[in-house]
Amino acid sequence: MSDTSAPEAHLIRYSGHGPFAPGVVDRAVGSSVFLEDGRELLDFTSGQMSAILGHSHPEIVACVREQIGRLDHLHSGMLSRPVLELAERLAATLPDPLEKTMLLSTGAEANEAALRMAKLVTGGHEIVSFARSWHGMTQGAAGATYVAGRTGYGPAAPGNFALPVPDRFRPDVVDADGNLDWRRQLDLGFDLVDAQSSGSLAACLVEPILSSGGVVDLPPGYLAALRDKCHERGMLLIIDEAQTGLCRTGDWYAFQRDGVVPDILTLSKTLGAGLPLSAVVTSAEIEARAHERGYLFFTTHVNDPLTAAVGNTVLEVLGRDRLDLRARELGGLLQRGLDELTGRHAAIADVRGRGLMVGLELAPDDDRAGGADRLGAAVTRRCAELGLHMNIVQLPGMGGTFRIAPPLTATEAEIERGVSILDKALTDTSP
Repeated sequence: MSDTSAPEAHLIRYSGHGPFAPGVVDRAVGSSVFLEDGRELLDFTSGQMSAILGHSHPEIVACVREQIGRLDHLHSGMLSRPVLELAERLAATLPDPLEKTMLLSTGAEANEAALRMAKLVTGGHEIVSFARSWHGMTQGAAGATYVAGRTGYGPAAPGNFALPVPDRFRPDVVDADGNLDWRRQLDLGFDLVDAQSSGSLAACLVEPILSSGGVVDLPPGYLAALRDKCHERGMLLIIDEAQTGLCRTGDWYAFQRDGVVPDILTLSKTLGAGLPLSAVVTSAEIEARAHERGYLFFTTHVNDPLTAAVGNTVLEVLGRDRLDLRARELGGLLQRGLDELTGRHAAIADVRGRGLMVGLELAPDDDRAGGADRLGAAVTRRCAELGLHMNIVQLPGMGGTFRIAPPLTATEAEIERGVSILDKALTDTSP
């Protein structure tokens, strides 16, 4: 029998080998989470990288209260004004030809819908994504996910291929100076894809910054070269901006830095600012071809009016308050603070990222197996004791990488307080 004295006694554990965070959350406001025992945690994960406007943003609260009393859920074939408005608003934030939207609930669901669309439109079924990618836990999305979750569940969907990650901090293909030669790496990656393909390539699904893969920002120019590789083979380029989309990186969309427009864009997390809302956005041409071939992705919560109304509020606040610029400013403050810590803590190996999506990699001077895991767990635990919630990714053969993503509404004082707590936690856990 399970230990019924534990708060989670009747819950299924779902995060691999990791435990639930200690304590039970009572409420969350702004950048802070409050536990039942009265402790306050500064939330540098924005929930699950979702609450870009902070917790319980007053305009989101007001929107939900009003909308749920007017129109919450409909038959999936019906349309409502919030859905029509959100589709129009999204199109206005995006470059041509991205103008057709379908609203769903989760990132995995959006990626699943995008993959089905790409397969139907191209007539292929093979999908390429990055090693160390994370695109979701449903069948198609899980098949394109390599960072975790592939062991013990039987065969994935056939026709999934992995590309090497262009990790500048840990380069595997280098030039004469020892720096990452991502062009040669990309060529080699597609040589392997072509060798394995049965001639049925459909799409490449990638994140512009690999989050669960260690906060790896694609080198400038990589995304354009990847697009060309895809189009040469008749593949569609699907960009998954679940975590990077909607101002977090300092641009409305991370792909804008590279001047690349995806064939299909998927959004989630940030679009609902913590509520279950995601989107698939594509061109009129691709949408028409999919429709002509009978595209089917009919779910219970497609185009729900309640969450669509929340999405409209999110876009309104982001644009009105210029939170793209705010993310750049706060991101600069955060990275400068972390860079200062690097000079004081030998365990910090690298600081990287864009805007308010920052990775801090730990690589302790410890040759024993699991040294990075132990240090990462100790720092995470000590941060929590001192009042800071942090999320660390542990990858085989790598150090632990903190994914630092405060709300875009955080204050300068909160950013500085979080850096100060991390400083003390590193000091307290140093051998």
